[in-house]
Amino acid sequence: GLLPWHGQPLVAHLQRLTRPLTDDLIISCNRNHEQYAPYADQLVSDDSPDFPGPLAGIRAGLAAAQHAHVLILPCDVPNIDAGLLVELREIAQSNPQLPVMVRHGAFWEPLICIIPTHLKTAVQQAWDAGERSPRKIFLQLGAVGLECPADDPRLANLNTPELLHPGSGVSE
Repeated sequence: GLLPWHGQPLVAHLQRLTRPLTDDLIISCNRNHEQYAPYADQLVSDDSPDFPGPLAGIRAGLAAAQHAHVLILPCDVPNIDAGLLVELREIAQSNPQLPVMVRHGAFWEPLICIIPTHLKTAVQQAWDAGERSPRKIFLQLGAVGLECPADDPRLANLNTPELLHPGSGVSE
């Protein structure tokens, strides 16, 4: 989330996009709290010292959330736009009891989703049973999909300096 992209950390791009949508912007981070703090209302961390994956951060976010739904976005998809978030929110409003995930082709994107906070107990129970896959849990909970084109550029995962700065061989 702190890697530079277009002159700013990745997290800054998503914060700018989501800030108008909430008064409770939560960032899940396990280190660099000082650098993330300006972008959030709350910071949460995994409760496991071995960093067991994104579901741990989702659990922490659900536990800290102050509203009926939580929008989950990974920092390494900076091309997400307001239109995609509006579509996600519309589906969530039509299905307020269910998780909503982006889907493109046969692939679900469990880290681009909206989760009703009332499901935090079910997510915790799955965690306690050993499940670590957000996709599996959300599908078991009846997830609804927001269909996107298979090659939707908004979903490009830019998680290395090489992907963030193609052709340069170095990061900013």
